[in-house]
Amino acid sequence: MSISISGLAVSYGQADVIADLDLRIDEGNFFTLLGPSGCGKTTLLRTIAGFVPAARGRILFGDVDVTRLPAHKRDIGMVFQDYALFPDKTVFENVAYGLRARGERGAVLEGRVMKALERVDLGPFRSRKPAALSGGQRQRVALARALVIEPQVLLMDEPLSNLDARLRLQVRETIMELQREARITTVFVTHDQEESLSMSDRIGVMNKGRIEQIGSPKEIYATPATTFVADFVGAANRIPVTLGQGADATRPTVRFGDVVLRARCAGPVPNGEGVLVLRPEDLGMDDSPTTDGAASSLPGSVILRQYLGARTAYKVRLGDGSVLAVDLHGEDHDRFSAGQHVSVSVNPEKALVLAR
Repeated sequence: MSISISGLAVSYGQADVIADLDLRIDEGNFFTLLGPSGCGKTTLLRTIAGFVPAARGRILFGDVDVTRLPAHKRDIGMVFQDYALFPDKTVFENVAYGLRARGERGAVLEGRVMKALERVDLGPFRSRKPAALSGGQRQRVALARALVIEPQVLLMDEPLSNLDARLRLQVRETIMELQREARITTVFVTHDQEESLSMSDRIGVMNKGRIEQIGSPKEIYATPATTFVADFVGAANRIPVTLGQGADATRPTVRFGDVVLRARCAGPVPNGEGVLVLRPEDLGMDDSPTTDGAASSLPGSVILRQYLGARTAYKVRLGDGSVLAVDLHGEDHDRFSAGQHVSVSVNPEKALVLAR
């Protein structure tokens, strides 16, 4: 079931929290709303669900206008951040709740509930109550309860945020497997960029009640449309630059320290004043300055070193006082020490210029 949103506005009091928002989510997609706290992503999700009324605009599930339909008539499954399980009911009864509300009884209900529990590896726990389960098990019960009714749309509000790192990964994989298997159109809310990049077919990055960019995980990460997206989705070095006169529209000339680059350009840069975006992992580092035609180097010194197993994260202070974040992978990625003089290499193929 596709979701189409046009001209949506949501108001709290006199203020629009969301204004004139348009969005299309294709059938079967895993679509993530990504953004910081307070950006409007949960409000948008709850409006799609029918828990928050729309002040203006339309929401369609397929060809059906659901804008004014109450939540219980929208045929959605909802997974909440805090699980929202009934503490006095068993795992079986929690999962069966939605089916009972739809009139299911007897062997049909029993079969559907047990099938849902087996899909999340909780069959043996059918008689336990939520207090006897781990956080990850509770979230899987909530997922089974949402899926057992076979909804047209699955909505998930930060479902992994209360889990520790190991459980987050386990439940994340479970969600991905079940969503791919059922091909249910899913809207997933998170502030965690790793979750969004690893799980999604498409991502909408939200900021202050509007969507700044929609794209595949690779598009969002490799070609951010704004400096907000570049900074929020993965770490990014952002350096104010002025484009050279007569620069090519798609490969402008920019000066960064003593280095002149022909960088990529994602769109128009008003008045030639832009921001050079450099991902830490796209930078190289050596213990002597080099210029080889493909990359140019900037001299500096290491002021911070963090060994992180498969990579080492460095902060390098350049001669003009600016600081670059550099992430090194591969053999000997941890070979540099704090205080060591180094050169940072910048590959123009990885350098992106955005409007300020």
